[in-house]
Amino acid sequence: MTEIAFHFNVPDKLGYACRLLRKAYRSSAELGVVGPAALLGELDRALWCFEPLEFLPHASARQAGSALAPHTRLWLASHAAEVPHHGVLVNLGEAVPEGFERFDRLIEVVSGSEADRLSGRRRWKQYADRGYAIQKFEVGA
Repeated sequence: MTEIAFHFNVPDKLGYACRLLRKAYRSSAELGVVGPAALLGELDRALWCFEPLEFLPHASARQAGSALAPHTRLWLASHAAEVPHHGVLVNLGEAVPEGFERFDRLIEVVSGSEADRLSGRRRWKQYADRGYAIQKFEVGA
């Protein structure tokens, strides 16, 4: 069963996602990130420059069949089904990612904005109603 963790009250969603992805990438995890296209575009740019001397190799899931595929473990995708592995899925979106069940872990990143907190609570309830045990991490207080 997929392990689910919520990271609540994240003050800077993109910055936090970059740090979270860097930590997981350093542990050799295979990563997928899902969310709205505009946010994934911002994340793509942030992954190039969030640390002056560091770059996280990543690609769009649309490139999973290309020669680039063997050189990255970090995929940005509009839908979980596009991610070419079953490792860790990070959700930056407002809805439960369809097909999240095929991943070993799911990490939900929720900012402190009222709208994001409300959608996070809805997702929590959906997972809990399906019998998933959920870990909760309060990031900013």
